[in-house]
Amino acid sequence: MKFIHAADIHLDSPMIGLQQYEGAPVEEVRDAPRKALVNLIDLATSEKVDFVLVAGDLFDGDWKDYNTGLFLSAQMARLKDEGIAVFIVSGNHDAASRITKHLRMPDNVKLFSVREPETIFLEKLGVAIHGQGYASRAVSDDLAAGYPKALPHCFNIGLLHTSLDGRPGHEAYAPTSSAGLVSKGYDYWALGHVHAREVVREEPRIVFPGNIQGRNIRETGPKGCTLVTVSENGEVRTEHRGLDVMRWALIRVEGVKAKGLDDLCAFISRVLQTAWKDNNRMPLAVRLEVEGAARKAMPEDPEQLRGELRAVAYQAGEGGIWLEKIRFLQSSPDDAFLPSSEGQAFSVLLETIEGLKGDKELIAQAAQALRSLNEKLPFELKGGEEPIRLEEAETIKAAAEDVRRYLASRLLSKEVEP
Repeated sequence: MKFIHAADIHLDSPMIGLQQYEGAPVEEVRDAPRKALVNLIDLATSEKVDFVLVAGDLFDGDWKDYNTGLFLSAQMARLKDEGIAVFIVSGNHDAASRITKHLRMPDNVKLFSVREPETIFLEKLGVAIHGQGYASRAVSDDLAAGYPKALPHCFNIGLLHTSLDGRPGHEAYAPTSSAGLVSKGYDYWALGHVHAREVVREEPRIVFPGNIQGRNIRETGPKGCTLVTVSENGEVRTEHRGLDVMRWALIRVEGVKAKGLDDLCAFISRVLQTAWKDNNRMPLAVRLEVEGAARKAMPEDPEQLRGELRAVAYQAGEGGIWLEKIRFLQSSPDDAFLPSSEGQAFSVLLETIEGLKGDKELIAQAAQALRSLNEKLPFELKGGEEPIRLEEAETIKAAAEDVRRYLASRLLSKEVEP
């Protein structure tokens, strides 16, 4: 038996943070989530899988128009023609309460109930799939707790959109624990919601496949799905398969010493060429952070610098690199730029901020002060793609680091948004 486990397709989601400019790979990036879904269908048909699982967030939200549904229906029909069934649970982005437009899907598509856990038994394969979708966006209950125990003498799969026991950058939806999942006795847990691929547990196999296409700079690296093969004796083998058509990359380089603009451009060109080749010459959206670059290497005119960097990116990737942003960071005072007294004062300032991150008492005080403010934030800020959690210690530490870097970059460095 063979099946595909995918999640977080976010069909028709926009690419965030890309400013169009001459030479940018616009066509390659356009409709990337759709192209990634086509790749998913191609993989399912070429591998002759028995079925496809989608663990939530098939859609990014309510459809702007019916073209989203028409496109999906056409892709599902391709699977029907090959005799491949599709089983879907809704997630926080495509919860029943959020989707107001609907189209009839081919009869090979099964959407699980949002009211209670449901079990679908595939008699020919000896497989039981258990799942429940989201009725509303913010699900705080442990949905997995209501799933039934494993059915005897068959391969049991749990299909669930969940934050599990918490993952950085993801709202705590349908929270549960690995132990709770294991207690059900299932053979495989097909999870969704977390956009980074993760094999949570080997036995039984608990997997987040990640999303199939990165959509912003927080979703870097290869994206795709998990191809699952089950032997006759029940042995499970999983394999990541890439589906993305463009990638995001955050590249940080340190210790750069450039005597002039030519040196700087040559260095950045080499870095970008390496990144592009390492990603199989796939279109890349790159944020580059360069630490220690000499100021004299940069022209004073920001438009000239912006143009130079875009030209470098175009040549390095043969038109396949989109320079999202470049930051020139200076982590410590440079005697060449600051008088000694100012340099010492700046060092003290940075050291003080660094010390705050390790002061548990001060962090606790800040958390208490911010708690009431966090409660007043609108839901969109607390439950979006990058939810704000002002009262959490990690948020406060990250904010302190942001302040330190901001002061360093503003006083000693430059930042360019291509």
